[in-house]
Amino acid sequence: MVRLSALSLCLATLFGCSTAQVELPISATALEYEPDWTSIYYSKSQPLLIGNDGSAAAGGFHTFSLNGNSSSLTEVASVAPGRTKLMTVVYNVGREDLIISIDQPTSVLRAYKINDLEPIPSIKTTVLGDWSALCTWKADSGDQYLFLFGKKQAKQFLVRRRRAFEIVEIQTFPVPLEVSSCAVSLPAGRIYIGADDDSNVYSFELAESTANPMMDVVGGVNDGITGLAIYVGAEQDYLLVAETDVIAVYTTSLELLGTMELSGAQEIEIQGLSVHQTASISYPSGAIAYALEYDDGAGFGVSSLQGILPQLNLTLNTRYNPSNRLAHFANGGDGDDPAIWLSPVSPDLSRIITTTKSDESPSLGVFDLTGKLLQTIKAGEPNNVDIIYGFAVGNETRDLAFAACREDNTLCLFEITSEGTLRTISGGSHPTPIEVYGSCTFKSPSSGKTYLFVNAKSAEYLQYELGSTANGTLTTTFLRSFTAGSGGQVEGCVVDNENGWLFVGEEPLGLWRYDAEPDSDVSEGFSVDVVSTSGGNLYADVEGVTLVPGKTNDEGFIIVSCQGVSAYNIYRRASPHDFVMTFTITGNMDGSVDRVSNTDGIAVIGNALNADFPNGFFVTHDDANELPEGGTSEEASFKLVSLEDILGAEAVASLGLLGQVDTQWNPRSS
Repeated sequence: MVRLSALSLCLATLFGCSTAQVELPISATALEYEPDWTSIYYSKSQPLLIGNDGSAAAGGFHTFSLNGNSSSLTEVASVAPGRTKLMTVVYNVGREDLIISIDQPTSVLRAYKINDLEPIPSIKTTVLGDWSALCTWKADSGDQYLFLFGKKQAKQFLVRRRRAFEIVEIQTFPVPLEVSSCAVSLPAGRIYIGADDDSNVYSFELAESTANPMMDVVGGVNDGITGLAIYVGAEQDYLLVAETDVIAVYTTSLELLGTMELSGAQEIEIQGLSVHQTASISYPSGAIAYALEYDDGAGFGVSSLQGILPQLNLTLNTRYNPSNRLAHFANGGDGDDPAIWLSPVSPDLSRIITTTKSDESPSLGVFDLTGKLLQTIKAGEPNNVDIIYGFAVGNETRDLAFAACREDNTLCLFEITSEGTLRTISGGSHPTPIEVYGSCTFKSPSSGKTYLFVNAKSAEYLQYELGSTANGTLTTTFLRSFTAGSGGQVEGCVVDNENGWLFVGEEPLGLWRYDAEPDSDVSEGFSVDVVSTSGGNLYADVEGVTLVPGKTNDEGFIIVSCQGVSAYNIYRRASPHDFVMTFTITGNMDGSVDRVSNTDGIAVIGNALNADFPNGFFVTHDDANELPEGGTSEEASFKLVSLEDILGAEAVASLGLLGQVDTQWNPRSS
């Protein structure tokens, strides 16, 4: 079973109390620079080491690939705004990852888009002073802050995007030393600072406040501090302290666990320490990066952690990745099922539509990709929701949202505008003879007609054809009924339009497949899988069912939620739908997003949407929304996980699952 967390996969624990000394060889270098500072950009496809150039002749900063296979780091790009000492990475500011730097001649803060180093004209702020350290912090609110340190003072800035990107100064506050190093613990919400002429490590709590922070002396180390970095463990963080040619590993209370001594050159001095924990092609156990001076020159160095931490009685944690995102949002009531609408205007304007079936406020909710509620529209206790693309309504083509509404046992339909909002439509309610429960839609590849499926808990399925009058009123025509599965309670369903298959979840037993065409034989279904107690891979209750399209009709995957164990099964789309794996979703490391429990409805999309979701995302209902301060919310929530973190995760990457997803899927093409 593969476990997924809010950041990526479930984290291994880093622990130990050894004071052993180990050798840390230099794995790769890039020389002929005047270095002081490094930063790491986490990316599954192209992780980068970013290093400054303090030379008067060139200046600026450079990016180097961490996927190289030689002892020389490969430069990817560079910019030269002037002699530069500091730069850092901020993630997901207005859906962009940025490099923030400050040059020394003019003390100007600048920002660049990470992918092409395109400068952002609206961020060009002069901050006079002699600055020597720069760190970034993302608050629980999602706001991104910078801390710029100099001679016994620090400045805090907010980096945000409204109509344009901007940096806003929040406060200036005193610090007890001339800071030369800083490191942020995101899970703990603390920043650690040090100086090369002081053996003490200082720390303060990070908060969204204009009050001067309270400075704590954490403790002393053996020598002056030339670099600080945080190694994130599952239960606590560890402080890496560079002391000339040695990197000491401490707990955050400064208990020494061990030391790593650099080797491979003479007279080594390092500073500007940074860590890349996620496994990459060249560094499967992660790596430590630093600015480097030694007898052969100066530049940047990287050391592989392969085989290093076990020598210190520490367990590797290659799962941490600050760039991975799990969003979550409250549904405002008894939520149950989500659907994803792909915008025809721009992928990043796509929407998540959810159901609320409570008596107090039965409705459909519309959210953007950050989990911000944009709209609610009254509906009669909708249970499941699905999307219909490009349906001919009168003389126009429209997208529709379809739900089974339990309040009056009707088929409910709403128009989706091009802006991604819902509105009522003529003929949007149609009675049924059953107590409706689950529902899904089908567009026939042969006839082009659109059909609506709705079921009752008794396993009775009804199929209707959706139509429209000349004046734009929706109509439905009943076509057939059948009993699904073995007659146990059913709810979740999804249709593979290209292959004409209806997949049905029978809650106590398993997953079934039927032909979706209205004239097909449904007297006997195909059993895809059964629950474990009957010898299968599923777990009761079998709830939501969804499909992510592939590049061909045989590629792609069926995903099924297993409510009883709060897990999800993945099956291949191609018949006979081989079982691939089971995964779960746990909370993120700082506790701001809880694990998924008692899961119900699910939806998935594989399209490239934005910087957060370059390979689409998976959204799931979470019934028991545990609060960071303790207790459980009365509101259900939904959790969003990048599809890359599921199908492209390290533990399953060898299966090539992510490469089978159609990132350019167009539901309006047929």
